[in-house]
Amino acid sequence: MNLTGTHGTRRAPLLLALLAATLAGCSTAPHYALRQRTSFIALSDFSGFTRATNATPGQIVLTSPVINPPLAWNELIVSWNATGAPLRVEARGIYPNHPTRFYNLGSWSEDSTRYPRASASRQSDADGFVKIDTLILSHPGAAVQLRLTLGAPDSPTPAQLKFIGLSFCDTRAQLAPAAPNRAAWGRELPVPQLRQAEYAGGIGWCSPAALTMVLNYWSETLHRPELMRTVPEVADGVFDAGYGGTGNWPFNTAYAGKFPGLRAYVTRLNDLSEVEDWIVAGIPPILSVSSYLTNDQHSGPDNGHLIVCTGFTAQGDVIANNPGVSVKTNQPARQIYPRERVINAWQKSKNAVYLIYPETADLPPNRSGNWAPK
Repeated sequence: MNLTGTHGTRRAPLLLALLAATLAGCSTAPHYALRQRTSFIALSDFSGFTRATNATPGQIVLTSPVINPPLAWNELIVSWNATGAPLRVEARGIYPNHPTRFYNLGSWSEDSTRYPRASASRQSDADGFVKIDTLILSHPGAAVQLRLTLGAPDSPTPAQLKFIGLSFCDTRAQLAPAAPNRAAWGRELPVPQLRQAEYAGGIGWCSPAALTMVLNYWSETLHRPELMRTVPEVADGVFDAGYGGTGNWPFNTAYAGKFPGLRAYVTRLNDLSEVEDWIVAGIPPILSVSSYLTNDQHSGPDNGHLIVCTGFTAQGDVIANNPGVSVKTNQPARQIYPRERVINAWQKSKNAVYLIYPETADLPPNRSGNWAPK
């Protein structure tokens, strides 16, 4: 059973120090000196988790120490990189006067035929609720505790948990946008173009199509043919039987993160300048935006949409591979959108992104603490 991840020993002291600071328990709500909107906590060493002694044979149940986020959050997205046997992820808030229940944030597996991959419905009470993959609490500022169940009684392979990422958001906080990173203006990454409507049943496949484009980009960049995938294959690997779709954010990043040497997770950024930072680093983020991005009439429900940011024009507008373009009129996936239009459309998800990159990649400076350290 490998529960320590794939980080080298040269990083272990730093990780342990970070975990010691991050996972310190508390009996009262923390004090927030500065108002933050978003924050990200990355875990790759699980030695501080408590292992249950009464777990079902064939399963391991791990409970984290109490985690104190650096902001008064009210939304939490947990993502993970794991291989092997199934994984159930649960989280609860801990207030000074009471803990919430453990909310189920998803049961994930590579083999959905043997172990169904599904989000859980009907999780609403006075403390909060789960919206597919996002825990939304009624009152901000709780500490957090995770409970992870790995394996199954009939699992033929051991569970290998590499990484857990926690993305926190205080949706009440409003931040002034940062100055753009103009080093990204005029840059474009060679991400292969794909269109979801090319495939039977692909109308709702914007997320796996965007993910496939990024995996294929890394396949070509890293000369790793095993990362070259098809949209139907990825759609099958991320399908969430709980709500009957392929748009579960952590299920998509879990699919990418199962490959050796890749890190993949969901987080929220402060503004478009941080997307520009990633383009400068040569890493294309996947943005969750309003489905009205390309629809001036705003007709029909706004179910959300995923696009791959591949760069910026010399004027700072967004270059994106949009998998949802019209196949009937033969639109190319590569599109250019006005900067403000993307900013407005991105607000639907509160600036959610998928970040997928090699573990050895040189990451951009983490100015606001919104992504994992290297």
